[in-house]
This record gives sequence, C-alpha cells and structure tokens, in this order.
Amino acid sequence: MSSSSNQYPFQPPQHPETQCIHAGKVKDAQYGALATPLYQTSTFVFDSAEQGAARFAGEQPGYIYTRLGNPTTRELELKVAALEGMADAAATATGMGAVAASTMAFLQQGDHLIASKAIYGCSFALFNHQFARYGIEVSFVDMTDHQAVAAALQPNTKMLFAETPINPNLVVLDLEFLGNFCKKHQILSVIDNTFLTPLLQQPARFGIDIVIHSATKYLNGHGDVVAGIIVSDADKIQTIKLTTLKDMGATISPHDAWLIIRGLKTLSVRMERHCSNAQKVAEYLAEHPAIAKVFYPGLPDHPGHKFIGKQMAAAGGVLAFELNGSLDDGRYFINQCELLSLAVSLGDAESLIQHPASMTHSPYTAEERKMAGISDGLIRISVGLEHVVDIINDLSQALVKMQGQQKRPSETLTCNL
Repeated sequence: MSSSSNQYPFQPPQHPETQCIHAGKVKDAQYGALATPLYQTSTFVFDSAEQGAARFAGEQPGYIYTRLGNPTTRELELKVAALEGMADAAATATGMGAVAASTMAFLQQGDHLIASKAIYGCSFALFNHQFARYGIEVSFVDMTDHQAVAAALQPNTKMLFAETPINPNLVVLDLEFLGNFCKKHQILSVIDNTFLTPLLQQPARFGIDIVIHSATKYLNGHGDVVAGIIVSDADKIQTIKLTTLKDMGATISPHDAWLIIRGLKTLSVRMERHCSNAQKVAEYLAEHPAIAKVFYPGLPDHPGHKFIGKQMAAAGGVLAFELNGSLDDGRYFINQCELLSLAVSLGDAESLIQHPASMTHSPYTAEERKMAGISDGLIRISVGLEHVVDIINDLSQALVKMQGQQKRPSETLTCNL
C-alpha cells in the first residue's frame, strides 16, 4: 500500500466538480467546522493602533471592514476564480453591481464601449441611458457579424462587452474571435457568463480579460440571494475593489456569500439536470405544431450548435421560443401554466417562464428590441430541476388551452403580463 501511495501522490483538485466543493476553502483552525463559517460582522477588531494603521496602509494583511473584505466572502471569490481558471475575483451585491463595477472601473469620460446589441435589459439601460450622462459613448452591434464589430472600432474604444449565449434569444457568440479581436486592438474584453456558468464555459480560455456572473442565478441556484461576481487577473480585481466597489459600495453581504458557497456545492449535479431537462423540453417544443421556432443551442439547427464541444460543454438550461399566434395568445399561454412559475430570473430549482419584451427587456424601446432581435412574441423558459415529464406536461396542457382559445376569435383576451 505504501508503494501505491508513492506512485499516486495527492494532487490539488483539478476537476470542476471537486473545485465547487473544495476550492478556496480555509480550514477552521479554531473549531474544525466542516461547513464554511459565516463571519456576519461589519467590522474587525485590531490588536493595536499600529496594526490598524498598517492594515489601512496595505503593509499588513488582515481584515478591516466587511465592505473592504470578509473571510466568508473571500472563500466565495477564490472558489469562483478557480472555477473560471482565473487568478482572482470580487463578489458584488447584485449581478448589475458586477456589470457596473467591472465597466466603470476602467471607463471614463471620452471613452468608447462596444456592446452587443442584445444584452440583459438593465445592462442595456446602464450603457445606453446612464453612460451617456458621463460622456461614455456606446455602440451596440451584432457581434455575430465580425465585420460589424471591426467597423465599430474607434480610436477611443477601450472595452468590449457581451453575453454568450445572449439573453433572451440564445444567440451564441464566437469567444475566440472576440478574445483575439480585443487583444489585437488592445481593448478590454468583458463577458457575462451567467447563462452557462464556469462548468460549461470558461471565457478566459479564449483570451477574455474579465468574466462576470449574476450569482443570483445558477451559482446560488435556490432563488434566495441577489449577488454578482467579477473574475479577472489580480491587478484588475485589485483596481475594481479599490475604486468602484469600495467607493460605490456594491459589495456582497457575508450571509449572501455563505449561501452561494453552499449552493456551489451542488452546481455540477444541478447543471447536469438543467441541461438534460432543457434539451428534452426544446426537442418537445420544436416538434409541437403550436410552436413557430425554438431558440436553443442544443438543437442541431441552431446556429450556435457548432460551438458545443468547442466553446461550450453543453447548451445550458435556458431556452426561448415563438408561438404560432398573437401576442395575446402568448399572454394566454403563459397564464395557463400551472407548474412553471411566471417569474423573471433563471437558474433556480423551479422552472420559470417570462415574457422578455414586457419584463426583463422592457428598458429597450420597441425599435431597440427589433434591432436586437427580441420580438414581442418571444417567451423565455429557465428549465428547472423538476421531472422533465412534469415540465412537458404543464407546457402541453397550456398549449392545448391556447389552441382551444384560438378557435374562439370573437372572445377578447384581457389577461395582462
């Protein structure tokens, strides 16, 4: 047995399933607690005035104030950094805190940002409505068109921001192209990786500088936290922590960090089920006569399907679709769902259904939604962890009711989203 142990020495955990549980964890030296201790404190006591001064000056390691750092939060940051294959991370109070902190730390008046024409509604509102107030110019482009990305480049371009797959229409972008483009032109690249998590996609492998997540979603996975996280190299994370996070205050609470650490322990098994269920739901909807089109990279006819195995390990747990019918038909259909919850967000154990045009992407004008490829009839589902037969049965009964309603055109539908 001794020769066996010499032949197979212990190595640091490398597999992401193991990292979800063990990465970043510090042994509890005082009590030996298995679970991560929750340091629910706003401030930390110094042994002396000299120690406090040394910590403020950055001359001595240690914690000062939870807005500036906390042991529970630090474990979360190191865990997600390990999963993304990057050096460091900064946890934030919300996903939008991560978007704002990661962009505003490196942009200033007179700079130019290239952003994908379809992104989460509040990210769009920040760039399109708020950045203009501070003299930051933004160009929204179709990033599947590489010539359009190149044409958007200006002498003052400092950053490129995108999601892939894109929320809500599941367009997949070529990370290798975007990473190479940004390196060539010496601009920062920021990718929102919320939809796939580090288990299914690691943008840093393709040269992306900064990766962000709404940790509210799959990383936590239980619908009881709002949070975000930014992952990058140590210098960029230090810049973000000492500027936008410190001064604007969008830092996470220790309790929320603790809940996400707990959620991460089951991330790998949850993502397997989310992906498996979503694939089966997408295949069911693609064959249904009441469905005009399904948007899901796991389907062979989806333009993003070619990236599975190259850029993405799987297609994820979110899909969207268009009904054969009117906007009122869509409203009626959603209201007939009984198992699926009518709610925004995604990545929860429960299956969620929503109408992007009137909900998550309402900050877009009708014309802006049209340009971004977000139709009024688009419906998005975050496929949950329920038995897939029950999910499909609920969709089936709602579609049957909608089709029955379509046969009564004289009736006026009054249900509203």
